[in-house]
Amino acid sequence: MSRALRLTQLLQVLRRHRRPVAGQALAEELGISLRTLYRDIETLREQGADLRGEAGVGYQLEPGDVLPPLTLPPAEIDALVLGLRWVAARTEPALAEAARDALARIAHVLPAARREALRDSGLRVGPSRTAAKVPPARLQTVREAVGTQQRLQFAYEDAQGRRTERVVWPFALGYFDEVPMLAAWCEGREDFRHFRLDRIRHVRALEECYLVPRATLLRRWQKAQGIAPDWLDRS
Repeated sequence: MSRALRLTQLLQVLRRHRRPVAGQALAEELGISLRTLYRDIETLREQGADLRGEAGVGYQLEPGDVLPPLTLPPAEIDALVLGLRWVAARTEPALAEAARDALARIAHVLPAARREALRDSGLRVGPSRTAAKVPPARLQTVREAVGTQQRLQFAYEDAQGRRTERVVWPFALGYFDEVPMLAAWCEGREDFRHFRLDRIRHVRALEECYLVPRATLLRRWQKAQGIAPDWLDRS
């Protein structure tokens, strides 16, 4: 394994963990000696990675805007391109623009050869023939409320055309091929509910944030629905 690839893998391992990871555990996962790991940690720090911790305590990668100019393996480049192109093609303008900006930012810090591979990728996202039309402003309002943990008020129309007024605590937004779905705690029903965004009307974010942390709601919902946490939630 080249040193550049090893450093990339070390960063990826650290990104998967929200808490400090022991140096010995990192070394074993990467198949390297503890001494080599310590050298790699210092190299990443010199290149701008915000790595906290020390030997005997553990290491944690702090969130930041600095992405060291390391080589990404071809499969990771393919995954980035395909995922970000999907976001650019299937979401509202604000998030689509953020996806394009992210792709440009990643391309900027890659070595020239990898940058060309990213820009010339043959992976494309095809059109969705079954996607329901959701106004971009509605989708953006809901997505931002999930991020800021703001309560939402809207009228909801069921499959029979009956409307009810709802105030909910939005904690997850699923981008399905057919239609985006909101998972929320409904104040009126006092339970978790799922809402198709194409059936939501007159949505607005209320000033008050809900008091239960979004992560707590998400874990309770996953348990209630029998949904296994993804790799980020398990870290």
